[in-house]
Amino acid sequence: MEISIGVVPGPDAVRRAQLAEDLGFSRVWLYDSAAIYEDIWMNLTAIVAATSIDVGTAVLVPNLRHVMTTATAIATLERMAPGRLTAAFGTGLTARWVLGKPALSWATLRTYVEQLHGLLRGDTVTIAGERAQMIHLPHLAAARPIEVPLLLSALGPKGLDITAELCAAGVVDGLIDTEGADGPFPRRVQMVSGTVLDRGEDGSSARVRDAVGPWFVVGHHYMWQQYPEALPAMPAGAEWLAAVEAERVEGERHLAVHEGHVTDVSQRDRVIIDAAEDAAILAAGWVGAPDTIAERARASAERGVTELLYTPAGSDVEREMRAFAAATIG
Repeated sequence: MEISIGVVPGPDAVRRAQLAEDLGFSRVWLYDSAAIYEDIWMNLTAIVAATSIDVGTAVLVPNLRHVMTTATAIATLERMAPGRLTAAFGTGLTARWVLGKPALSWATLRTYVEQLHGLLRGDTVTIAGERAQMIHLPHLAAARPIEVPLLLSALGPKGLDITAELCAAGVVDGLIDTEGADGPFPRRVQMVSGTVLDRGEDGSSARVRDAVGPWFVVGHHYMWQQYPEALPAMPAGAEWLAAVEAERVEGERHLAVHEGHVTDVSQRDRVIIDAAEDAAILAAGWVGAPDTIAERARASAERGVTELLYTPAGSDVEREMRAFAAATIG
């Protein structure tokens, strides 16, 4: 099983990719959310130029780019760094929420990925009712077919079924999810968050709360989007909601809710962390001593997960990278 790392596209991306390579991680995955991160493709280009580590997209969101634009971006990176890219796609939960929109439908995602697969093969496909093809001349782009692995992010039964169908059809090569779900997926990438505990640390530790905080508060953000009526019953839910409503007018509150998604804890989000019980913090992803994290990694490998994608957060991401590498890579 490969051990990989998730990195935010931004000013620190190249340095963290270089550290990941030094630590023995197999791949650096970059996130895609145009309203809160820098451009994913420009950062990937900088990383492949500065390192020899493999790279991935976790995950690209179809509505942010025309499918031909994505096909050409993939072709460009494949020319620059042959065989190093894996491109994963999803319905864009937060990347859509931060734009005030719901996640894309699975029908939309499926169509986009099928079109992309065809374009990369050199086929003529129908896009928005018109026939389209990558007609780049041989001296202007990598020759088709372009054999870059494509993955889908799926968390529920419908998504898993569609991913399995597209794997069987040869359109995609596997699954990226948070559970390491079983299924007929040649590649199974499990994305995990959390922190490796130092000796004597527990859920009350300020460092631990800082490290897991950006992912922990996503629970409140999700409830605000999907089930806002349940927020007052959550720890600090009423106080947090009042702060959001005081900061932004209706129609703009999604801009406050999703600010700093999985990278930072805002001042308004701080009340959520402060109100959390120690047990809840310790249950926020993979949180445990080095041997505990190593055992969880072994268990994933035994279940057939082909790659473990760790997504560190907090104010000292590079400490998190070092600690996770020490626990899982050795």
